[in-house]
Amino acid sequence: MSPRVLTTAAELRAATIELLGSSRRHPSSLGLVPTMGALHEGHAALARAAREENDVVVATIFVNPLQFGDPADLDRYPRTLEADVQLLGGCGVDLVFAPPQEEVYAGGAPLVRLSAGRLGEKFEGEFRPGHFDGMLTVVAKLLHLAWPAADASYRAYFGQKDAQQLALIRRMVSDLNFTAEIRAVPTVRSAEGLALSSRNRFLSEEEARAALVLSRALRLLAGRASRCEPLDLDSAVALVECEPLVELEYFEVVDPDTLEPLAFNCSLTPFSGEGLALIAARVGSVRLIDNQPLKADPAGARG
Repeated sequence: MSPRVLTTAAELRAATIELLGSSRRHPSSLGLVPTMGALHEGHAALARAAREENDVVVATIFVNPLQFGDPADLDRYPRTLEADVQLLGGCGVDLVFAPPQEEVYAGGAPLVRLSAGRLGEKFEGEFRPGHFDGMLTVVAKLLHLAWPAADASYRAYFGQKDAQQLALIRRMVSDLNFTAEIRAVPTVRSAEGLALSSRNRFLSEEEARAALVLSRALRLLAGRASRCEPLDLDSAVALVECEPLVELEYFEVVDPDTLEPLAFNCSLTPFSGEGLALIAARVGSVRLIDNQPLKADPAGARG
């Protein structure tokens, strides 16, 4: 069944009230899946997770201009609305909110925006200044626009692949007292291990093979962490740098909540607790990011 496609906030509000009111469960629940379109199996996993846990599922498709520093990148971003709606319908999404820019930013570019603060200045923020401010601003607006009735529970779904984005959204919701629950969905990968991304379509076959070194390096660290071994991050960095088509930008192990480096867990000391490995690199002209949660397993280390 194809979802209803809505283009105005008023239509979205009326449709969610109607669907939530017809739900057999009380209180009912709404799941929100914000996207910029050009959808792939990673987005489908978000939609399916929302479908499993909620009475009503809304997906948004909006290419947010505030997240693009280069107008050429904004123009190049794929717009595939018809295919996106078909994919979302196959996942059981009820409503697709695909507003024009003037509906989201009625007065033009907003004069007041959210700031990602120090958490948004490192890693991706260093390479894409202002990106996270624009991301948080539009996510906050979308959370408000899709807000369900007062007696309905509210969940929003984001992929673990964009780990820094996920950390910032969680912090925003906590710091600004949003009542939405943020749900993380594990990264979806190709059979070979490459994290799915709308940018992967720009890779040549040779570049796609070369890009697999990112996930290999992350798996190397995950195995060491699980066995409570020293991570030896330098050797993982060297593995990536041996691939001539890959230009490494950063490779760090950080605290999953604060994104502060876990330097003591990356050299000679046995890994303990939890961490998050973050990596970014250019493969040809395409910039890719990936990450891997790390968790020590003392029982496995003893075995």
